[in-house]
Amino acid sequence: MPIFATEKRWSMSFADFILQHEADDPVRLLLSRDRYPDVDIDLAVNTLEVRKKLRTKVPEWYEVPSLVYPFRLSGEQCSSSAAARYKARVALRHTARNGGILKVADLTGGMGVDAWAFAQVAEEVLYNEMQVELVRATELNFRELGIENVRFGNGRVEPGKVAEVLAGFEPDVIYLDPARRAEDGKKVFLIEECRPDVLGLLPELFAASRYVLLKLSPMADITMACKRLGAHAEEVHVVAAGGECKELLFLLDREWTGEYSLSVVENDAVLEIPGRAGNDVPSLVMPGTARESVISTGAKRSGEICLFEPGKALLKAGAFDLPCARFGLTKLGQHTHLYVGKTVPEELRPFGKVFEVLEVLPLNNQTMKEAGKRWPQAEVTARNVPMTSDLLRKKTGCASGGDIHLFGVRVDAAAGAGNYLIVTQKRYGTD
Repeated sequence: MPIFATEKRWSMSFADFILQHEADDPVRLLLSRDRYPDVDIDLAVNTLEVRKKLRTKVPEWYEVPSLVYPFRLSGEQCSSSAAARYKARVALRHTARNGGILKVADLTGGMGVDAWAFAQVAEEVLYNEMQVELVRATELNFRELGIENVRFGNGRVEPGKVAEVLAGFEPDVIYLDPARRAEDGKKVFLIEECRPDVLGLLPELFAASRYVLLKLSPMADITMACKRLGAHAEEVHVVAAGGECKELLFLLDREWTGEYSLSVVENDAVLEIPGRAGNDVPSLVMPGTARESVISTGAKRSGEICLFEPGKALLKAGAFDLPCARFGLTKLGQHTHLYVGKTVPEELRPFGKVFEVLEVLPLNNQTMKEAGKRWPQAEVTARNVPMTSDLLRKKTGCASGGDIHLFGVRVDAAAGAGNYLIVTQKRYGTD
């Protein structure tokens, strides 16, 4: 029986096998392959392994046990359904503003999660993938998912071949997610080291489509990437989930020559930051008057002052002054990316953690020791002080856990600048 049979009876039989062996040990299944002569056991085990990742990553696919996944790595590298849908919204918005229909060419299709999301908002999608096993699996999976507006291709995207891969398809947006591993398997981060090399392909890509949507590693440097991509970089999207930066999206427009904007995305919340994250705004540090009300040694002002700790996505975007310039918070120090205020606006809350300030003490051996006795269970963070978070935890003796959080921080102020221990209680935010 062929691996990618399309008969419904085979599909249902495979689905039954997957459901029956969901909790089985993969190694035991491989060793007992002779017991299942009618099942491609290697495909089944890979599928079971990928499904474990999809349970929370792409739950819509996890709910369909008849889907097949030939490679475990593709399950690790695929987008989450939330991230894929966000890309589809970005693509749709730019086509809508130009008054046209949406046709998307996904030239690095992989497991097909992004193409699946594009297909839900586009009139037509071209899915191209150079690994034939993935193409055949995605064709089967899309039929099972009821996706009917996708063309399938199996071309290699390289210089001189873009038009050949498109094969007459005229996209409004071309999407690429270059592989970030070299031939020896090592991870790479520079754009030109990824495959395909987008920098070398840009002239051909722009000849075929006004817009190119590019996904890069969350480790990539945004400023450097935009310089290498040239003046056509119109938007950068920092996509996060659970407080962790997952991917960077670069929207390139062949007709764009201005500054790029940034958007920070945390699940369904989007914070738009026009003009290169607003980094031309001077750093706003705590003035002496603010110090008297917030950083007052020994003060206990429960409920009066909040501390905002930005998440990794907001920091990745370089929006260090945004909480001050847009939301009226006060930054503790030029290099201490923590902010205080009477309240943290709801629009900002999804992009970090919010704490209630309970007490502020000078940072010294005595206060650290006393804090450990008073709050034996607490999270501990050191920021811009001459010690690590691990050393601060050791000095306090606090066990991890609970909703109390001790911050050892440097505060810049017109009067009384120095190092402080801020005792807080978490109110809400990403974990």
